[in-house]
Amino acid sequence: MPRLFSYVVARDYGFAPNPFFGYCTLATCKPEIRKAAKVGDWVVGTGSAKQNRRGSIVYAMCVSEIMSFDNYWSDPRFCDKCPDLYSSLKKAYGDNIYRRDVASGEWIQADSHHSQERGVTNQKNLRHDTRVDRVLIAERFTYWGGDGPCLPQFAGVDIRKRGQGHRCDFSDEVVQAFVAWIAGLGETGCCGDPIDW
Repeated sequence: MPRLFSYVVARDYGFAPNPFFGYCTLATCKPEIRKAAKVGDWVVGTGSAKQNRRGSIVYAMCVSEIMSFDNYWSDPRFCDKCPDLYSSLKKAYGDNIYRRDVASGEWIQADSHHSQERGVTNQKNLRHDTRVDRVLIAERFTYWGGDGPCLPQFAGVDIRKRGQGHRCDFSDEVVQAFVAWIAGLGETGCCGDPIDW
């Protein structure tokens, strides 16, 4: 049975997760989820109280593929997710930002939402993001951003995580109920804009 990982999306810029260009990807932040998730698992991000979205869903993705940062960087399917801060908002918040220098093996951080001004590497973000060299990729996903519906309970369980970290302690019955609910909504892909836009 697949597992369900639930966490609060504290900042929703379309960066983590990145729901654009046909795939939902989680390439930065949430290293513990990126470390533990397997193909077939579901990752669910819920709204934050700070944004007055507590109780709503931001996105849900079913992990279809997992790859390293280097493979993500070089895969032509994800070239549109390489950030361009002077283009559209979708391009500006691209999450394909890490690769290793071929000669030294050191991490390179692209000029992005996670770097400092003028493309200076943000060492704190680099260390946090790259401590787990895994990118979660989903072809099956729904992203609502700031327009997500309220989450019901599933088999009598509230799946929302409060505060930092994540939850993945759900029974098979809860996961099945959640997957059935998502399918029943009939909405797929990118259905809304990030709340922080």
